[in-house]
Parts: sequence; structure tokens; C-alpha cells
Amino acid sequence: MRERGRPLFTGSLTADLLLGDVHSLKGKRAVVRPIVAELRRRYAVAAAEVGDQDLHRRVQVGVATVAGDAGQVADVLDACERLLADRPEVTLLSTHRQLFSSTD
Repeated sequence: MRERGRPLFTGSLTADLLLGDVHSLKGKRAVVRPIVAELRRRYAVAAAEVGDQDLHRRVQVGVATVAGDAGQVADVLDACERLLADRPEVTLLSTHRQLFSSTD
């Protein structure tokens, strides 16, 4: 349980990805779905495809996490970004991060 008056931190990461040899939306889903599932399972984050749903070779994946320490939020988002960068079937083009405090 969180101590009264202690801030809670929420972090989000949006990653723009280029997919490899994908020629249909069905093929895209076959690549994206396991990546999102692995992010959720490995890091206990909320993750979803959040943009470029109608494009075959591009996807935006969003990740969100909450913790009582800003450093922990940053560590989780760093790990998620590394996972995306290390996947051979996608190219990480860019990321955007946001950090919010419950005191903001």
C-alpha cells in the first residue's frame, strides 16, 4: 500500500516500428501480437498497438507502467525499449516517452 502523500509515477512509451517482410494486415498482426504479449508478460506493463493500424509495414506500440519511484518507471521503459530494438523482425524507428507524477 502506498504511503499517504508519497507520489505515484506513471510512464508511457510510444514506439514507431517498421516491419520486415509483411504484405498484409493479417501478416502484420502475426508479427505485432507476440511482441505485445511478450512486453506484457515479461515486464507487467500495459501494452497495445496504438497507431498505424491500416498500414502493412508500420506500427506504433504503446506501453504504460506505474510505480512509486520514477527510477523504477524509467528502468521498465528502458527494458521495453531494448526488447523492441532487439527484435529481428522489426526496426525501431523512434520512441517518445512521458513521465507523470500524481502530484502534477
